[in-house]
Amino acid sequence: MNPMMNMPGGWELILILAVVVLLFGAKKLPDLARNSGQALRIFKAETKGLRDDEKDAKSTVEGEVVDGDKPTDAS
Repeated sequence: MNPMMNMPGGWELILILAVVVLLFGAKKLPDLARNSGQALRIFKAETKGLRDDEKDAKSTVEGEVVDGDKPTDAS
C-alpha cells in the first residue's frame, strides 16, 4: 500500500480539527454539521430517486404497445 494514502493518525486529526475550529469558530460548527447532514440527506434521496427511475425504465418491455402507438386500420 502506498504510504501517502494512509488515513490520518491521532495528531493529524487533532490538527485538522484545530484548523476547522479556527476557520469557522466554535459557534458555527453545529450549524455547519447540521447543514452538511441536510445536504447529504437530500443528495441520498435524489440518488435513490434516480436509481428508482432507472429501474422503472429498464422494467418496461421492448415492443410494448402504448395507447398512442396502436396501429390504425387502413381499410
